[in-house]
Parts: sequence; C-alpha cells; structure tokens
Amino acid sequence: MRTQKFNLLKLIKDFALWSLIAGSLCSSLTYADARPRIGLVLGGGGARGAAHIGVLEVLREQRVQIDCIAGTSMGGLVSGAFAAGLTPGEMMQAMDKADWRDMFMDSPVASDINSRNRNLSRRFLPGSEIGITPKGAVPLPGVVGGQKIKLFFNKLVRSEYGEPQIENLKMPLSVIATDLVSGDKVVFQKGSLTKAMRASMSVPGLMSPVEDGGTRLVDGGLVDNVPIDEVRKRCNPDIVIAVNVGSPLLKANEIGSLLSVAGQMVNILTEQNVTKSLASLKPTDIYIKPDLEGITAGDFERYAETAQRGRAAAEAVIGQLQKLSQEDKQYAAWWASVVPDRSTMPVIDDVEVAGIKRTNKDVVAARFEGYAGKPLDPQRIDKDMMQIYGENEFDSVDYSLLPARDRNILRVTPVEKEFGPDYVRAGINLDSILGREATYDLRLAYHKTWLNSLGGEWLIGGQLGNKPKLFTEIYQPLDTARRFFVEGVMSYQREPLKIWQDNKNIADYKVDEAKLDLMSGMQVGLLGAVRLGWTERRREASLETGTLAIESGSKTFGGWSAKVDFEQFDRLYMPTSGWMIRGSYFDAPSENYSKAELDMRLSRSIGGLIFHGRLYGAGSPRGELPSFDPVAMGGFLNMSGFARQQLVGDSVSYGSIRTEKVVGQLPLGLRGDMRVGMAVESGKVGGRYTETNLDGWQNSLAIYAGGETPLGPVYVGYGYAPNGMSNIYVFVGTP
Repeated sequence: MRTQKFNLLKLIKDFALWSLIAGSLCSSLTYADARPRIGLVLGGGGARGAAHIGVLEVLREQRVQIDCIAGTSMGGLVSGAFAAGLTPGEMMQAMDKADWRDMFMDSPVASDINSRNRNLSRRFLPGSEIGITPKGAVPLPGVVGGQKIKLFFNKLVRSEYGEPQIENLKMPLSVIATDLVSGDKVVFQKGSLTKAMRASMSVPGLMSPVEDGGTRLVDGGLVDNVPIDEVRKRCNPDIVIAVNVGSPLLKANEIGSLLSVAGQMVNILTEQNVTKSLASLKPTDIYIKPDLEGITAGDFERYAETAQRGRAAAEAVIGQLQKLSQEDKQYAAWWASVVPDRSTMPVIDDVEVAGIKRTNKDVVAARFEGYAGKPLDPQRIDKDMMQIYGENEFDSVDYSLLPARDRNILRVTPVEKEFGPDYVRAGINLDSILGREATYDLRLAYHKTWLNSLGGEWLIGGQLGNKPKLFTEIYQPLDTARRFFVEGVMSYQREPLKIWQDNKNIADYKVDEAKLDLMSGMQVGLLGAVRLGWTERRREASLETGTLAIESGSKTFGGWSAKVDFEQFDRLYMPTSGWMIRGSYFDAPSENYSKAELDMRLSRSIGGLIFHGRLYGAGSPRGELPSFDPVAMGGFLNMSGFARQQLVGDSVSYGSIRTEKVVGQLPLGLRGDMRVGMAVESGKVGGRYTETNLDGWQNSLAIYAGGETPLGPVYVGYGYAPNGMSNIYVFVGTP
C-alpha cells in the first residue's frame, strides 16, 4: 500500500511538471492561440461612416488584430477596403482625392460626351427619359445610377491588379445588402468585393439597385445596419468591437418635404434593427459610438472632421483596446499576410465584352483597341468607362481584370438599360421679360435607338406652347467606331416675331418655317462634328398687329450648308472651364446670297471666380441677307439691355465678358451650383431692318443670379443699355 501510494504521488507530480513545461512551450511558440479572437463590426450611416477610418487608426496604433470583419453601407465600404489591405492612411488619401459632389452626379464631363449626345442633353432634360417596353412605361430606377461610385471602388481596392474576390481575402469579410424584392438580408462572403460594396451602399430612391442573380439589391441598413450577429457567425469571436455611426431620427420641425419623410421612414427601419443588434452585445464586448452631432449622412466633404471624431471615440475606450494589443513583430506579420501581393502589375492579354444582348458589342469593343499587351491604366479605363456610359445606352459600365488559363482578361460588362431601347424624353422652357413678353414651351419626343447593328436612331416629337413645333430626325452611323454618319432632319415651327423701332414694339408677326436638312458628317474624336449637306426651307411671315415693317408672304429656298460644332466645356449648361467654336455657312444660289455665322466662347476659373468670354459674328459673304433670313441681336446675355431680337439686320458683331461667383451648392445627387454674375456686352448690327436709328456700337450691362438645377439652367437677371431698355429676365429650363 505504501509503495502504491508513493508511486501514485510521484505520477501526479510528474504529470503536473510536464503539463507546466508543455503549457509554457506552447505559450512561447503560439502567442496567437492564447489571445482572444476579435470580430469588428462597422455600421452604416452614409458620410458619417468616415468615422470608421478614425477608429481603425486607433486599432492599428494599439496593434489590435482583427480575425473577421462585417460592415453595412459606408461601413461595408470601409470594411472591404480594410480587408483588401488598405491602411487607414491610404483610405484618407483616397477620400482626399475623391470629388464626392461629382461622384454623385453620374454624367461624365461634358467634354467626354460625343456631340450627338451633348446636343440631345441640352434639348431634353438629362435623366428625364422614361423607358418604353412591352410591359409599358418604366421610369428611372434612381436619381443616381452609381457609375462613378463603382469606378471609385475599383480604384480604391486597386482593381488594376485584378478584381478582388471576397473569398480570397486573408481577412474574413461579410458585407450586408438587402434584397429589394423579398426584403431578406443578403450577406456577401464571396464574389466581387466592389460589387458587394456598391450593393451595400445603394440607398433606395437615391441610387439605382444592383442587379445580382435576378434580384435587386439595395442598402443593407434596412435589415442589419450594425451586423453583430454576422460577425459572430463568421469567426465566433471572443470579443466584438462594434462601431455605430447611424443617423438619429429627425425632429418634428425637421420633417416637412417628401424627401425628409422618406428619409425618416428609412431611419426608423434602421434604428429598429440597430436596437436589436446592440442588445446582443456582451459585457466583454466593446461598443463605440462617435459623437457625430451636426454631421449628416450626406456630409461627405467633412470626411476629415468625421474621421477625427471617430478617432476620439476610440480613444475614449483606449484602456479596453490596450488589453487586446499584440507585440510589434506579431502584429506586423499578421498585417503583412492581409496585404495582397502588388509587386508585379499584370499585363492585359485580351479584352472581352460580356453581357450585351441587343446592342452591338463591336461598337463597345472599338473603345478598347490598344489595351492588349499593357498593364491596366486606372485613369484611362475610368475615362473610357465614362465615355461609354455617356452614350446613354447602359445602366452601368464596369470592368474586371480576371486570370484565365495563365492569361489576364480585361472583361468589360456594360449593363443594358432594362427600360430601353425606346424612350420618351422631355424638356421645358420658360423665357420671360417681366412686363413685356413671355414664352412657355413643353418639349416631348419619342426616341428609338439601335435601329440596326451600327446604332441608328430615330427621334420624333413636338413642342407645345408659344413656339409650337413638330420634328423628326434620323441619325445613322456608318461604321462601328461611329466616326462617320448621315442624318436627316425635318421640322415645322411657328414663332412670334416682334418688330421694334425707337424701343417701341410697332408690329407683331407670325413666322412659319418648314425645314429639311440632309447632311453627312464626321465625328472628330470628342471635339465635335463637321457636317456638309443640303438645306431646304420654306418661310411664311404674316402681319398680326401693327405696321408692316418687313416683307410678308412665303418664300421657298434652298442651298448647300456646312457646319462645324466643336466644344470642350466641362459642363452642359454652366461651365467652369473649356471652350467652344461653332460655325455655319449656307449658300442659296437661287436667292443670290450666302450666310455665315461664327460663335466662339471661352471659360476659365481663376481663384474663386469664373470668367467667360464670347465673340460672335454673322453676315453675308455674298449678296445681302434678305428680310426672310436675317441675323439678330437682343435678349438675355445677348445684349441684355434690348428685347429679344430687337436689333435685326444683315450683319452682327458682338463681344462680352462675364464674371461669376459660386455662392452655393445643390444637395448631393442634384447637379450644379448657384452663382451670381455680371456681364459687360457690346455689339453692332449692320444693314438693319429694325431700330434703324441705332448706328454704331451699342453697349449693355447685365447682373444675374442662377444655377444649374434638375430642371436645367435657371436665371433671374437685370439688363440695361443706354440706348435700349431696362429688362428683368426670368429663364427656366432647356434652351
């Protein structure tokens, strides 16, 4: 018994000793096994989500290793970037370079749109089209298509090295979206990282949903804005660090407009699921809620301040975070495993256009000649993506660089508009001189595209109001690059014409014109187009009231016509930089005269001011312009101190200098800015048919306020001329 007892005690002592030695050895060899597993949750909140970057800065400084991460909306963006190996500093650099206001306006820079679409966008409100399908009329799915936002995501996660796939990331990631059809939560744990980020940020009504496997995905905040449960499922963490940046509910006095009501409804749904998520936090978890008072979900331009507030919130729990800190060497090794290998830039072997059904993929592929054999250039691909998108034929145009059998394939994926290729387009116009005259017009057109494989178009429509009009147009490209084209335009319009003498309206005419243009042309890159062809016209003027001042009756005439339309403005209506040269020449042999016009404009931003210069000349190189085809001057920013077309004659010389100051910006998603400006003008009309006593150069001054809005440009202005009149102008809509 004593021997057995001694042996048993010795056995226990030996076991304890070896257990201690083994435990110490394991601890020294695998410190990571002893540390708690940590899951990070980054909630949604729009621009308020920039606070996440400040939180990540503190986590990196404290060397807190993250075992898995989940995010929603802007939290999904930051989560995806972090899992793809971007440091908080790199994220801040990307935020600094981003033009958030421009990013929420999908239109490319006007100089990157071909002249055909530029002209259409000026005649009809951009974004006003309604698709016509066999199922009926279909409106736009959102204010913002998200094209520029998606390209920003591509650049953010370095897609030029290859499209990041979630399942290949070294940091397990879950990105939350909402199935708009079923209302279910969708959790991205594999597939395209940038697509998941884009889907998670699709605010309903503001941004178009993302198509994925036959369903439509929108902002994940509707179902799980702080996805704590998802991070628990992803890696079963011992400790969850949850960051909540959600927007608070609006107060009663802040709810008034339809937008505020819709926003409040989204906030209510979001807050309900956030409350449920936060209730699952354990005493050992770490909850961070930055003080974001005064910062809204749309304040993207305040990202630096927002990130600093996130940093302050993380520093408030620094004691808890320090307990999770690792040694420098161990943390560095972990982070090095997260960052993907970007030592070699892959070279493109081939370009593939995928997903096109009704349009001609060769037309799209023509944009990418010269890509093969070179690394992907992010600036070039972004520019080409936006140019294709600017053709107004696709909901989105994206790309991915994918390996395939030891080759790198640049896959271009244009998503055709579901509500095309037929559209109804609209434009409105209010042009008034208070107390004198006003015109009101509504323009509607039916637009058929892709009549054939080269992209032929047919436009037919009319205008109701003070200047009624009917028109039909055929536009036919002749090659896949759409460089050469032919077009035919036929129209009929009735327009009032006032005759002035000594600043008095002495007669009113009604002018009817039928016109046919048959032209061939060539697109000169993105500069614009040149055209040559034949123009046939029939004009009939009849006196309505007053004294007979110009020839009445009808006149039919025709002749050769040439046109040049080059433009490189950065905006359609109210540019901040760029230039334009527009000229035309018409020769009517049967009437023994010719007519030439040249309009040159230049815009530059200097300091906080925008300067515009304009020179315009028109006249008759051969013969004299008849009264049925004269040139005219007068109207807002065209000798503003005179009424519209108050000065009519055989020739015009005009010059102006304008200075503008930007005084406000429209909310994100709505194009344009608000400005105040002043114009100094001078002009001369020779061979006058009206105002025959106004010899020599006339001067004019204008002051105005206005901006580019969803309804087009809007102006309120005052014009004065020493020899003219004082006019107050109101202009709204498309020219």
